[in-house]
Amino acid sequence: MAERLESLKAAILASFGAIFAFTIINLIQIKFSIFSSTFDLHWWLSAAIVLFSGFLFGVTYRYIIRDDNNFQLKAGGVMAFAVVRGLVQADTKLAMVSDINDIFSLALPLAVLLAENVFLFGLAAILLDVAIQNSWIKAFKSES
Repeated sequence: MAERLESLKAAILASFGAIFAFTIINLIQIKFSIFSSTFDLHWWLSAAIVLFSGFLFGVTYRYIIRDDNNFQLKAGGVMAFAVVRGLVQADTKLAMVSDINDIFSLALPLAVLLAENVFLFGLAAILLDVAIQNSWIKAFKSES
């Protein structure tokens, strides 16, 4: 039961970090007129997906890193979630493209999407690392 509680705490903290990063990204996009509308239905649906993704990331990240201090494990966990979410977004955008030239014009926006997702899950990972270092959340113990 204690492990489940720690996983729940990690999930909630990661959800908070992910939605915070998502909001920052969207406010920057609104400021630079990349998006014309602010908090429409699409934004709320995306925010719900980010919350759920952050929740799953928090639970998974805690089990990935365990009580190790391996940078490659941490970066791999972040990149796995970021790439999967980014590829889903890319697939959605590419499904609407009818001309091959349009695909090449989407290269930069798709790279930006990947960077946004790395920021989103990276911030959640940093929050979890800080929480684990300060013993707010207990690391999952590796069995020896």
